[in-house]
Amino acid sequence: MKNKKSLLIICFISSMFLLVACQNKQPQKQPNILLICIDDLRPDLKSFGANHIISPNIDKLAKEGVSFQRHYVNSPSCGPSRYTLLTGLYGTPNNNALFLRAKQIAEEKTIAPSMPEWFKKHGYTTVSVGKVSHHPGGRGGANWNDSTIIEMPNTWDKHLMPVGNWQHPRGAMHGLANGEIREKSGEMDVFQSTEGDDNIYPDGAIANAALKELKSLTSENKKPFFLAVGFIKPHLPFGAPKIYYDKYETVDFPEIKHPEKPEGRTTWHSSNEFKQYNRWGKNPNEDADFANEIRRHYAACITYVDAQVGKVLDALRQTGADKNTVVVLWGDHGWHLGEHAIWGKHSLFEASLHAPLIIHDPRIEQAGFKTNAMVETLDVFPTLCDLASIETPGFIEGVSLKNVINKQDAVGHNVLAYNTGAVTLRTDTHRLVLHHDGFVELYDFGIAESETKNVAETHPELVEKLKQELKAKWE
Repeated sequence: MKNKKSLLIICFISSMFLLVACQNKQPQKQPNILLICIDDLRPDLKSFGANHIISPNIDKLAKEGVSFQRHYVNSPSCGPSRYTLLTGLYGTPNNNALFLRAKQIAEEKTIAPSMPEWFKKHGYTTVSVGKVSHHPGGRGGANWNDSTIIEMPNTWDKHLMPVGNWQHPRGAMHGLANGEIREKSGEMDVFQSTEGDDNIYPDGAIANAALKELKSLTSENKKPFFLAVGFIKPHLPFGAPKIYYDKYETVDFPEIKHPEKPEGRTTWHSSNEFKQYNRWGKNPNEDADFANEIRRHYAACITYVDAQVGKVLDALRQTGADKNTVVVLWGDHGWHLGEHAIWGKHSLFEASLHAPLIIHDPRIEQAGFKTNAMVETLDVFPTLCDLASIETPGFIEGVSLKNVINKQDAVGHNVLAYNTGAVTLRTDTHRLVLHHDGFVELYDFGIAESETKNVAETHPELVEKLKQELKAKWE
């Protein structure tokens, strides 16, 4: 009898422990998403091999997460590149890609939900601050602040664009220090360095608004959040507080690779976006000192925006939400700094299409490495679905990178990009460019000439093979 009583007591105590354990066990909360978009950022970061660049905050994120050293955007312009990021679909090569989508929604056409809208449908609070879609703040109209013209309908619970002294989002987009707005671009300097703190340029205001939203989302909101923060620099005109320019006073910059205008037909252009600004009559393709000044101001903009990224990441850590927040840092496309005698984007050369991508998921043990797996912007949407354990929609044209994040030696895939005149396929070793009229460029990255020598005529079988793969992906 005594043994039976002892057994009953033990069973009772054990059951109580199990009951308490079950009551204390909480369902795992879905991870938050922090998406940081940076405008016109080529992979000029120390973590991506640019040792002359000062980028400590982004480099720290790269050390904690996975940096995709061979990430390519799907279009070398702001609007269409952001379209692919936010929809997971190929689209028009024009900057109004998302506004065209909004028009289709207004016409009650069946449109696939955007990435943040998809997360919203799955219980997330969605907020955007700054330049996430093409227009900072996500609105149209003459000054990009018309609340009746929404760039991404049904997407954001809040879409914010602090403008400060720049009056409106259009003014902030192309603004310089202390509220200077671009009215006549020829009268606005192409670069500038001004004494003052971070708030004398628009990205300071964007960072401050992002900090406020982070505080609100982590203290008041019980739902997981999808917060997208878009910084403007280093977009033209190149302007940053002087303290960031001064950091490059004694820094030696590497030589410009392949600085000559390519021979024959290519997607080369004459840098009109750059040339619209006041350049004091100077041509960087003929004036090495001027070219060097431009590069230093671009670098200063990177270091300035790196500081803003640092503020956001520090604020996330201070809330404690960093332990359950997937952070993505994405550059919307590359930028030529004299390569192929181009100063700008829009071409289908590497310099226009190669951009940084970093993904940090604090729940994954294997992180803090660089991967050479070739990936594209379209892959971000399905990756975040995978990491958040929500359904991946069938319409997405990218693939999840979760396996790459979990495996350092994972293999990527060929990537596609397009502009208004051509489509390109990048493989591990070559780049095929197919113009709309059928003209073909083929470049071999295994030879010294790289993108300066079209080898299409000597490799007809490879051209045909890649054309078929390109058409299968594109059509």
